[in-house]
Amino acid sequence: MSLTVEDLTGGVMTEFQEKLRAQHEDSMHRELEALLGTASKAEAEISRKDFEGFKNLFHRFLQVKGPAVDWAKINRPPEESILPYEQIKMKGLPDDISASLNKLAVVKLNGGLGTSMGCTGPKSLISVRNENTFLDLTVQQIEHLNKTFNADVPLVLMNSFNTDEDTKKILQKYKHHRVNIHTFNQSRYPRINKESLLPIAKNIFSNSGLLDKLLSEGKEYIFVSNIDNLGATVDLFILQHLMSQPADRRCEFIMEVTDKTRADVKGGTLIQYEDHLRLLEIAQVPKNHVDEFKSVTKFKIFNTNNLWISLPAIKRLQDTNKLDLEIIVNPKTLDGGLNVIQLETAVGAAIKSFNNALGVNVPRSRFLPVKTSSDLLLVMSNLYSLDAGSLTMSRKREFPSTPHVKLGSSFTKVQQFLCRFESIPDMLELDHLTVSGDVTFGKNVSLKGTVIIIANHGDRIDIPAGAMLENKIVSGNLRILDH
Repeated sequence: MSLTVEDLTGGVMTEFQEKLRAQHEDSMHRELEALLGTASKAEAEISRKDFEGFKNLFHRFLQVKGPAVDWAKINRPPEESILPYEQIKMKGLPDDISASLNKLAVVKLNGGLGTSMGCTGPKSLISVRNENTFLDLTVQQIEHLNKTFNADVPLVLMNSFNTDEDTKKILQKYKHHRVNIHTFNQSRYPRINKESLLPIAKNIFSNSGLLDKLLSEGKEYIFVSNIDNLGATVDLFILQHLMSQPADRRCEFIMEVTDKTRADVKGGTLIQYEDHLRLLEIAQVPKNHVDEFKSVTKFKIFNTNNLWISLPAIKRLQDTNKLDLEIIVNPKTLDGGLNVIQLETAVGAAIKSFNNALGVNVPRSRFLPVKTSSDLLLVMSNLYSLDAGSLTMSRKREFPSTPHVKLGSSFTKVQQFLCRFESIPDMLELDHLTVSGDVTFGKNVSLKGTVIIIANHGDRIDIPAGAMLENKIVSGNLRILDH
C-alpha cells in the first residue's frame, strides 16, 4: 500500500504520518546534497541558499492541510485600503521627477515561452506592433523616461531557464540605448516526482545578488509587471504617492487592481483576511465557493499583477525569513510521461507580509495583456497609437472600452494569424468580433458594431478588400477569386 500526498495532508498527523514526513524530508535533503556535489564550489555556495528556500517550501507543502483559506474569514477589503487612481492623481507630481525616478527599478517577468501562440523561444521576442517585440517596446518606454527626465531607471528581466539564453543573446542590440539592463533567473527549484516526492533535477542552478546591487545604487522601489502586459508602463503618480509617504508610515507594497468584467472572473482578487490585505487566487478557493469567487458583485476588482514593492522591505523580509507565500501546487506531465509536481509561489501573494500595503484601482488601460492572437489583433489595430514604446487608446474611438474579439482556432498561431490578414482591419467603431473557420481578410476592411463571421467545416470565406461590415453576420461560403 502506498501513501499519497492527500493522506499526508488530510486531517491530523498521526505518529506514522509524522515519521513518513520526516523520512520524505530526509530523502529530499540527501538528494539535494547530491545535487550540490555536481556544482563548482562557487556555484554550490550560492545554490545552498536557494535550496534552503526550497526545503522550507517542501516542508510547508508536506504540512498543508486542505485549502489555504478559511472561507468564513474572508472579507471585502476596507475602503481605505483600495485607493481610486483619481485620488492619487490629484496629488500631482513633484518638481524633481528625476529624483524619484532615480530611486526606481523596473522588473519585467520574462519567464514565459510563446508556445500558446505557436512560437518557439521567449514570448517577449514576438513582434506585436510595427515589427517591435514586447522587449523592444519595454526598452523604448524606459529609455524615453530616462531621456525625458534625465534619469537612470534600470530594466531588470526576470528570466526562466527556458528564456535566459535567447534573451541574453538579443540584449546586444540595446547596447547603445539609454537604459541599463540586468537579468537574473527566477529560483530554479527542482520539480518533484509525484510518486517518490523526490526532486528530478540532476544538476545545479545559481542565485543572483541583484537585490543588494540595486540597494547599493540607491534604489528604493521596484515596479514589477508581466512583460506581455502592454499597459504596464511606469506611472509617475503612483511613484509620487509612494515617495511622499511619511517615513514612519511608508507604504511597502502597492498592487494595481482594476474593475472586473465578465472576461476577468478567474483573476485573483484582494481580500481582507485576519487583519491583512491578501491576494486570493482561484486555485485556493474551495470548490463549492468557486461561483461566489467569480461573482462580479462580491469581488469587484482583480489583480493586474502590476506591483510596486519596497526594496529595503524585501531585504528585511528575506533576512528574517518572513516572506510567507502560499504554495501553488502545479501538477505537470513531462514529455516522457512522468507525473511531476511543481511547487510555485505568486509574487502578488507577498502583499500580506508588507507594512501599510495598498490596492490602487487603476484604469483598465493599465491592463493590456497579449495572451492570444485575439489580443494581438487589438494591439496591432488602429484602436491604439504607439508613442515611445507606449500604446494608448486612439482618441478617435468614442468610448474607452476595448472591443470583445474572439478568433477561432485557425488564427491561434501567430504565423497563421498574419497570413489571414492582408492588412489589419479598421476597428475604431467595433464592439464585438467573432471569427470561426477558414476566413481571410483583404486590404482595408472596416469592422463596426457587432460582426460575426462563420465559415463552416469545408467552407471558406474571403472578406473582400475595402469591405465595410457593420452589425453583420456572414456565414456559408464566399470565395473571391483573382481573374
